[in-house]
Amino acid sequence: MEPRRGRVAEVEIVGRGSTGSPGRRYSRQVSRPGCGLLLGIVFIAWGVEIADVILRNIGLPLDSLGIHPRRLFGLIGVFFSPWLHGDWGHLINNTVAFLGLGFVMLMAEGKRFLHTTFLLVLISGLGTWLIGRGGSVHIGASGLIYGYFGYLILRAWTERQPLWIAVGVIVALFYGGMVWGVLPTDQGVSWEAHLCGFLGGLWLGRNHGLLSQARR
Repeated sequence: MEPRRGRVAEVEIVGRGSTGSPGRRYSRQVSRPGCGLLLGIVFIAWGVEIADVILRNIGLPLDSLGIHPRRLFGLIGVFFSPWLHGDWGHLINNTVAFLGLGFVMLMAEGKRFLHTTFLLVLISGLGTWLIGRGGSVHIGASGLIYGYFGYLILRAWTERQPLWIAVGVIVALFYGGMVWGVLPTDQGVSWEAHLCGFLGGLWLGRNHGLLSQARR
């Protein structure tokens, strides 16, 4: 996710039996989402960027719908910003990270994947709206990606099961360098979104890990 300055002051079935007789109840197990869901999310993000390029040429940039810290209008960016990117390089980098961490999250969370994703978008977005630099617009899926990163690290630490330990080690090896992104080292990068997403992921990963332990 990146901030911008300049032009703008910156998602038990119960019913009748096959004969239609009342009182008959049936249930259907809902399967876990597949990789098609991840690809669908990426497809939407790329479609939005194409639309942004077209609209930008006629003076209607979609990037203005990002998070405007502490401005009422800027709250719509909490849900719009993950789809918006500054350029193709920004989108490609986030796509690669999203597919990697998103796949691990999908396998770990199953049917809860979309619910967890929604919470991480909400936490990272609202946090950015609260602490972001004034006069900037924050766009990109980095807050969610950092949320996935923090979630997987602390979920693995809390669960302490062999499979989760393996997940934690793999994520740390491949994505551990991301942790430096929570520091304000680059004016062109939304470290606020990275920090809020990461902290939100740590909190949610710990909570889900403790709930899993309690069930066991």
